[in-house]
Amino acid sequence: MPSIQQKREQRSALATETRALMDAHPGEQWGDEQQQKYDGLVAQIERLDAEISREQKVLDIEARQKHKVRDRARRDGVSDDEAEHLQNQDKAVFRAWLAGGVDNLSAEQREVVAQRREALRNTMSTTTGSEGGYLVPNEFSATLLESLKDYGGMRSVAEVIRTETGASMDFPTTDATSEEGEIVGENATVSNADASFGTLAHVVYKFSSKDIAVPFELLQDSAIDLEAHIRMRLTERLGRITNRMFTTGTGTGQPHGVVAGAASGKIGTTGQTTSVIWEDLIDLIHSVDPAYRRSASCSLMFHDNTLRELKKLKDSQGRPLWLPGIDVAEPATIAGQRYTVNQDMPVMAASAKSILFGDFSRYIIRDVMQVALFRMTDSAYTKKGQVGFLAFMRSGGRLMDVGGAVKYYQNSAT
Repeated sequence: MPSIQQKREQRSALATETRALMDAHPGEQWGDEQQQKYDGLVAQIERLDAEISREQKVLDIEARQKHKVRDRARRDGVSDDEAEHLQNQDKAVFRAWLAGGVDNLSAEQREVVAQRREALRNTMSTTTGSEGGYLVPNEFSATLLESLKDYGGMRSVAEVIRTETGASMDFPTTDATSEEGEIVGENATVSNADASFGTLAHVVYKFSSKDIAVPFELLQDSAIDLEAHIRMRLTERLGRITNRMFTTGTGTGQPHGVVAGAASGKIGTTGQTTSVIWEDLIDLIHSVDPAYRRSASCSLMFHDNTLRELKKLKDSQGRPLWLPGIDVAEPATIAGQRYTVNQDMPVMAASAKSILFGDFSRYIIRDVMQVALFRMTDSAYTKKGQVGFLAFMRSGGRLMDVGGAVKYYQNSAT
């Protein structure tokens, strides 16, 4: 079986071949034969991308684990082996609590908690001790928040910050895209041109995972990675609701989504109710000021169904707009622009704001503290042979820009 490095090399070769094919057949030279070969190369690249992504995730998990051990060793002034032992000890205590609550802790585990209680309070979640608050490792919360990037796309391109409190914050805004200096004559007085500053409020909201019921049998099965199982379900639920809000939230009783914050860039040509043409896509890209387009965070964003349609588009010479990156780390492009697939973006329909383009680092996601996890054993669960788990997180998002950093393509109404 090829190694991940060999697969990377295979993919790079296929991407190079794809680009060479397009460069060698401009304009009328691009025909059915070239299109068929292009489609075959793209299919191979997409298959390799999926395989490489799966294997890379495993390697990333292993690397993060080693990094966490080293961080703990430096923080506690112990060796890597001792840090790993302490980390495993914390995990064992946490798993025992997940399976049976505080009463399920052994005498040794209770002693571990008692010895490190004050230190744990400073580095673990903020739930109360009676609910196992100091038993919830910081690593659990941090890993969950990191995993939220896999659900939807907004966290992968926005700027994410963390604050200790959830108080409303006013972010300064200014639009300097039209400001410029002047020529001043000898002994002449310069003109005044004070920058116009404003503020936008950044508010956080409390999100719930909804309760997760886990059967007694699953809790008692030592072969099940209970922590990973619960974290996965929490991540799915919190990831989906927060990404939807960061994408299409109205700003009233919920985060101000990037679609609501974006400015108009291009309205589709009449007849483009469920599609987009090459010329309109180019107009959208150039509707964003070059100062934003030069940003490393500048890209397109759309639903996967829209990507499917965009892959069918041809440039002015009849060649496909979609091109693979030569290296795995180099993203694929549409019309020379990187893109993010976000399943919470509107699909193309009459008057839908289906494509965004711009500098997404101007969208600020703010997380407060850590995720709080509760274990529930009341009669409603016990009668069904279950234990309930419930997580809360506080987060908010808003496009902190007034200069048109992100703009949208809106499909034609007719």
